[in-house]
Amino acid sequence: MVQAWHRSAPADPITPHRFRSLVLLDANFDPEGLRVAVVGDRVVGAAYAVRRLTPMTGTDREPEQGWIPFFFVDPAARGRGLGRRLLTDALDWLHRHGRMRVDFSSYTPNYILPGLDAETYPEAAGLLESLDFRTLYEAAAMDRGLVGYRFPEDVARRLAELTARGYRFATPSDDDLVPLVALAGGHFTPDWAHAIRECLVTGTPVDRIVIAQDPSGRLVGWAMHGAYESADERFGPFGVLEEMRGTGLGKILLHLVLERMRARGAHSAWFLWTTKQSPAGRLYREAGFTTTRLFRVMRREAAR
Repeated sequence: MVQAWHRSAPADPITPHRFRSLVLLDANFDPEGLRVAVVGDRVVGAAYAVRRLTPMTGTDREPEQGWIPFFFVDPAARGRGLGRRLLTDALDWLHRHGRMRVDFSSYTPNYILPGLDAETYPEAAGLLESLDFRTLYEAAAMDRGLVGYRFPEDVARRLAELTARGYRFATPSDDDLVPLVALAGGHFTPDWAHAIRECLVTGTPVDRIVIAQDPSGRLVGWAMHGAYESADERFGPFGVLEEMRGTGLGKILLHLVLERMRARGAHSAWFLWTTKQSPAGRLYREAGFTTTRLFRVMRREAAR
């Protein structure tokens, strides 16, 4: 399977370990959802469909939602309708399980990529569109080099001002972890709470996280790196309470983490997912991040 993936999507290779972790060992994995095309003893294509068997949070298994995290066809087997057949089989399987809304490929927690890079895979974009997938929005992946990085003077001044007013910026203690997970899951997305919890349980050092507390001691934001798949140069997740935005907290947290990353020898910082025109997107660009890829987050609504 992995070798066929590499032949089909050389811009996005995957290791056997990642494939096992993100697909085969996922709590929601159902073998019936993985449709595989084989010629002789050679895998030439696959499409993966998944639905929630285990809720991300609470008891909600999103009974109408399904996902296609990936599909591929070996270049030698293209032009014969194989990709359409694999995707149609995967969609039919989801529909038989009541999933009338299907997203490509933004399945959490174990997405491979946020969506479709149509520039890299134009044939896949055409196939998805022909199957009535429509673009909801674009997610931007961004990178920033850290060689020669210096903490900005204006951010240092704002950090000193807020610290003098009683704000605290620090590595979280054990007492801070429960409110941190609650902040991420309650004010942002359950996927972020899951990522923080899972990375710490599996051994990510807590000093990969910087939290911000207001003068009353309330947790109002955090930033981190190394949360996903132990990728130390991967920045995020990162969030500041909405009522605290515009105070400089986000910029401070971002640069405190970039400073820690550089101190550990990181040559770059990167992440997969933000919207270009959002406040976060503007903040990243101001901090020197540039867009490296654009992904279409796509959805198909089935007729009822």
